[in-house]
Amino acid sequence: MRKNLHPAYRPVVFRDPSVGFAFLTRSTRTSGATIEWEDGRTYPVVDVDVSSASHPFYTGRGRVIDSAGRVERFNQRYGKK
Repeated sequence: MRKNLHPAYRPVVFRDPSVGFAFLTRSTRTSGATIEWEDGRTYPVVDVDVSSASHPFYTGRGRVIDSAGRVERFNQRYGKK
C-alpha cells in the first residue's frame, strides 16, 4: 500500500445548528472551526443543513401525499373515454 495516499481519518463533530443537535464520529472531513466536546477535548466541527433530528422523515412532521387522488386525476385526463 502506498504511503500518504488517503486523507487522515480522525474524530469530527457534525452539528445541525437549526435544532442544536450534534454527534461525534470519525471522518476524513476537515474544518477550520472547532468545538469543545463533552469529554473536554477539542474537535473540528462541521455544520450540516439536515440531520436525523431535523429531517421530516425521522421527526414525523412530513406531509402525506394523496397518491390515490393523483391516479384518479391522471385517469380523468388521459384515461379511456
